Amino acid sequence: MSTPDSYFQRLYADSPDPWDFANRWYDARKHALTVAALPARRYRSGFEPGCSTGMLTRLLAERCDQLLAVDVVDSAARATAERIAGHPHVTVEVARMPQEWPEGTFDLIVLSELGYYFDDEELADLLSRAVGSLHPGGDLVAAHWRWPVPEHVRTGDDVHAALAALPDLYRLSSHRECDFLLEVFTRDPAAASVARREGLV
Repeated sequence: MSTPDSYFQRLYADSPDPWDFANRWYDARKHALTVAALPARRYRSGFEPGCSTGMLTRLLAERCDQLLAVDVVDSAARATAERIAGHPHVTVEVARMPQEWPEGTFDLIVLSELGYYFDDEELADLLSRAVGSLHPGGDLVAAHWRWPVPEHVRTGDDVHAALAALPDLYRLSSHRECDFLLEVFTRDPAAASVARREGLV
């Protein structure tokens, strides 16, 4: 991660929930929209890097048979583990992205508020690992804040432009607001229609 780990360590040292995810309607709504955008009813194996305090993780847990959530900050990972304690199918770990990207494949990968902490080289590595570990019929969901932030290496729009430029991904949906972008990509162009997945067309 190009943004120093110490930046995140300081944030969580000052507050167990530095972005106030537990109380802000903005985030509750965005997380609900993120889960509502998932094109499959159920996923075999999901991966959420940068899980923070687990507010989105808890919602994703309801849609995955197995879910791995990681964060670079130990206290954030502990908060997530506490939040999803009633979900034994969810594993929470401390890991640094993209260097400690997990082995195996996933049919759901969620990049939420993550991509703008990486420089060009590390973002390319992150996205390459994400596409490489995405099951051929899997979905990649990305959601990013669009306003400029001094600590961000790039904007959320830049992250989504990098995703859209990948030749192995096909955009299934795009939700754009002045505050954030929420998009779903798939590896299989035939799966870029939920109606076709359901046999309606």
